[in-house]
Amino acid sequence: MTDPIAPDDTETSQQACLKAILRMAGLRVTRQRMALGELLFTGERQHVNADELHQKAIAARANLTLATVYNTLHQFSRAGLLREVTVDAGSTYFDTDTSNHHHFFVEDDKQVLDIHPGAMSFDGFPEPPEGMEITHIDVVVRLRKISS
Repeated sequence: MTDPIAPDDTETSQQACLKAILRMAGLRVTRQRMALGELLFTGERQHVNADELHQKAIAARANLTLATVYNTLHQFSRAGLLREVTVDAGSTYFDTDTSNHHHFFVEDDKQVLDIHPGAMSFDGFPEPPEGMEITHIDVVVRLRKISS
């Protein structure tokens, strides 16, 4: 089977690296995954929701539908490339930092921020039901700006 996105003379090392990451995660390299991967995995770590990423894709002239963005975010998350952060029933963000850490959610700005590792501690965890294990704990601390 041929690779739909084959290397060529204009491929950057960043693009080659992204292709390798996708393949190692068990994902086929597609134009859509490459476009979104470049927006997500180059530069600083970030927290994005599907609408924000779709707007970034439009600005970058990537011709992608919102449904494609949602599907790709969930594929990246299932493959371990993103961490899903649910702040409430209607708001899911995706974190490019997949390490075990917690988050602030600034309600006024709809912004997700990392809580510094080690800033929170727990005395104990509940015993999981038989046949289950705890994979990670998600804590979202909600913030509101103080009115002056």
